Amino acid sequence: MSTTVRPDLYPTRIIGESVPQPRVDPTVWGNSPGPLSSEQLNRYESGGYLVLDDLLSGQEVETYLAELQRLGEDPVLRASERVILEPESDQVRSVFEVEKVSELFADLLRSPRLTDIARQVLDSEVYIHQSRVNYKPGFGGAPFHWHSDFETWHSEDGMRRPRAFSVSISLTENHPFNGPLMVMPGTHKTFVPTVGETPEDYHVESLRVASPSVGSPSQQHLTHMAQKHGIEQITGPAGSAVMFDSNLLHGSNGNLSPFARSNIFIVYNSVENALEAPFAALKPRPQHLSNREFPSAEAE
Repeated sequence: MSTTVRPDLYPTRIIGESVPQPRVDPTVWGNSPGPLSSEQLNRYESGGYLVLDDLLSGQEVETYLAELQRLGEDPVLRASERVILEPESDQVRSVFEVEKVSELFADLLRSPRLTDIARQVLDSEVYIHQSRVNYKPGFGGAPFHWHSDFETWHSEDGMRRPRAFSVSISLTENHPFNGPLMVMPGTHKTFVPTVGETPEDYHVESLRVASPSVGSPSQQHLTHMAQKHGIEQITGPAGSAVMFDSNLLHGSNGNLSPFARSNIFIVYNSVENALEAPFAALKPRPQHLSNREFPSAEAE
């Protein structure tokens, strides 16, 4: 009995030389009306990211900050695999799958103000592929090395195509000095394979260390991309947000300032792009990192 071999449109975690390739998929998947204007969609399609001002009110920011603190201090939650600690301290770095541990965050992640944007951009029903809150505490919040999220989601989770994007909602002000998100605009249109096989249970290392051993483009490719596209910092007040394409190269510096840089982070994926077997790993990452149970991102 013959079996169908899945074509891999974005091979990565390779042995040998990495050769960047043009993206074969769109960034904006349709032309349906929605919350974003044509001008906003054009900016997102061109640069791979879009800043959303005043997504949350001041009162909402205070409410979500209190919930952020509650989750970080919950001893049962801290002992679970959902919580990642900073590489050089016992401070909380991230809490994953927040819609499962917080009704407040679940309501926000499934609210039409976010899911309507996701449906418009991805041109389909959507679901939450991953969620987390990032704390980035003062005096020690570690950096996140340059990477494309899709490279990881493709190789380790089995996401076939980059029909997904992330939303990072600021709960504290993003200053130039407290480790804000940095992006290379336009790099979402090029897929850069990384070199090296995926170690078993690699997520245990990659989510905590500042410079993971696998999954980031080489310094040569990063230099070329930075020279071609430039680097921009995403700064702004609490309550603002940035949405960015799953294949956009991004990272952030460590936080040496006294001021935390905390955010809510959500990934929306098309239901037509549901996860399959990993393309470059022995087994999928755990459920709290890559959701495989999705009737819909919107609450019933």
